Amino acid sequence: MTKPWTFSRGPVEANEADLFKAQAINEHLVRPISVLPERLGDPIKPFALGLWNEIRELMKPNISVTSLRRATGAYLHSKRYFFATAQPGSMRFDLNGAPTGPVSAADRLAAQERYQRLKRTDTEGKQDVASLAPALTKTERIRAALLSGR
Repeated sequence: MTKPWTFSRGPVEANEADLFKAQAINEHLVRPISVLPERLGDPIKPFALGLWNEIRELMKPNISVTSLRRATGAYLHSKRYFFATAQPGSMRFDLNGAPTGPVSAADRLAAQERYQRLKRTDTEGKQDVASLAPALTKTERIRAALLSGR
């Protein structure tokens, strides 16, 4: 078990990938929700518990629940979202972007563990491909990189 982080690394700022995922969610809704980042550098805000039910009510009529769930899942299961949730003192936010209360210690620890697992997986994958680099041709390295993602 991991020890909880004791100091905050500050707000986690949205990058292009975060904005792309937020936009994908908003495209499924009749109106954008303010809890999602709108510009580069906006903070990533952990969702309030039960927010999915409120988001689902805003779904466009021609959109499937599965499609919205996938778009939301891509955002909520990202490494940066887990990092934002794991910060000491992190707060949860409602649809309008207003804080609703702190993230519980158990949720922070779970997010921290998930973040570290994702980070470790990314690092191991890069090391695996890098260790093959000197012995392989460029074509073989590309093939190895593509196959390692399966």
